[in-house]
Amino acid sequence: MSTLSPLHDVHTGLGASFTDFAGWSMPLRYGSELAEHKAVREAAGLFDLSHMGEIELTGPEAARSLDYALVGKLSAVKPGRARYTMICDGAGGVLDDLVVYRIGEDHFMVVANAANSAVVFAELAARAEGFAVEVVDRSTACALIAVQGPRAVDVIGAVSDADLPSLPYYGCVPTVVGGHDVLLARTGYTGEDGFEVYAQSPHAVDVWTVLTEAGGEFLVPAGLACRDTLRLEAGMPLYGNELTADMTPFDAGLGRVVKFDKPADFVGRAALERRRDQSDAAEQVLVGLVGDGRRAARHGYPVLDGDTQVGTVTSGALSPTLGHPIAMAYVPPALTEPGTKLTVDIRGKAMPVSVTKLPFYKRP
Repeated sequence: MSTLSPLHDVHTGLGASFTDFAGWSMPLRYGSELAEHKAVREAAGLFDLSHMGEIELTGPEAARSLDYALVGKLSAVKPGRARYTMICDGAGGVLDDLVVYRIGEDHFMVVANAANSAVVFAELAARAEGFAVEVVDRSTACALIAVQGPRAVDVIGAVSDADLPSLPYYGCVPTVVGGHDVLLARTGYTGEDGFEVYAQSPHAVDVWTVLTEAGGEFLVPAGLACRDTLRLEAGMPLYGNELTADMTPFDAGLGRVVKFDKPADFVGRAALERRRDQSDAAEQVLVGLVGDGRRAARHGYPVLDGDTQVGTVTSGALSPTLGHPIAMAYVPPALTEPGTKLTVDIRGKAMPVSVTKLPFYKRP
């Protein structure tokens, strides 16, 4: 049986269509996913992301334990800031990509993808042995509501006294929304400015209602369908598509998140050093593909150079913002030059595509 979001009844009242996602029943769309996508690009969208995993680490060695457990240098993150990073296995394979918030000197919150949250919690707890740190899974106790889009700042500014002009991208601050203590973060997964509000699950409905009233007609509830097209336009990876346990961060073009200047060892270090030193020998490189017409490549479709399959589409859709098909795919290094002509096999028909740099879309 699927786990229900604390906002499930709210979504039902809004007429949402639901989907099972990583064991959670979550809103896929409320009406038109194209309209929801457009609202986020032009005004603001309101997302329920309570299926994400939240894991807290507290104690005098919380930073040291994360330096060992993750590929990033979390001890260098200042309180009130966040960092995108990854957790890898001993062979350097990506177990999940994460956002880590440093709430206080000895207080961190790791946000994991819903499908991987149990694995991430188990790994963090195991890797914390020997460190003075407590690891607690707060996933079901924590609700996550996101406001994304160019007018997101208007919505949050109306309901919180947080100093938004001084809150940087990947910054976080405790504040109050609807009379409830929350953690407000300037993070997101849409390519737009926006905020994520972490609240206690029993307060989720109150927080959602206050945000809805502040946004008025321009704030549109948005589901997971448009979240996927938004992140694809922004060239953001999705675990299970662009990232898997079979590849390292370097394979996905994200080697920059691996920090070798940490004073101590970390899980996967030796394997990742070898992969870094073999960077010229990469077999596949992640690129963007753009096509004409209205037929979109989808996850798993073959990428062809002539009659030879040279790669596989990891994510694809008809871009609502750009009006043409876009996709991400892994192809050989020799075929990564922007403008390179390839084709994608869409159910037996060849669709011409051109290689392009990521992201497809950047906000003005």
